[in-house]
Amino acid sequence: MQSVVDKINNWIIKVPNEFSGMSELEVSQRPMPDKWSKKEILGHLCDSAINNLERFIKIQYEEQPFALTPYNQDQWVDIQDYQDISIEEIINLWCGLNKKIIKIIAKTPYEKLAYQCDIGNNQIKTLEWLIQDYLEHMEHHLKNQVFN
Repeated sequence: MQSVVDKINNWIIKVPNEFSGMSELEVSQRPMPDKWSKKEILGHLCDSAINNLERFIKIQYEEQPFALTPYNQDQWVDIQDYQDISIEEIINLWCGLNKKIIKIIAKTPYEKLAYQCDIGNNQIKTLEWLIQDYLEHMEHHLKNQVFN
């Protein structure tokens, strides 16, 4: 898990630096009417952090396999109105949430990484898998849609 922690820490440094070089137009512009702006993508990653932070905590003490509750990503982005929030506020939220996630991951006992969760569609995964998936999801959006 140390490599996951290291990678998230690197993103916590890189994301603010990369956004500081972008104009308000660049971070707010939607590539298509039905696609998210860079601000909204980072907001979506805040929502992912909020939901996964709760999962990373609950899976450690709830009945196994812990059933993940899905959330409507588009509705979360819309209701949270990331498009009309300053990029600085979104960056601060994202960094704060990921610092908290790092603390949870670092404090998770090794044996609990094997705890199971039901991700839907009759798929059972481990907490370790869920943490790795969180990082992969984050990196997919950052590498392919924000900093491409």
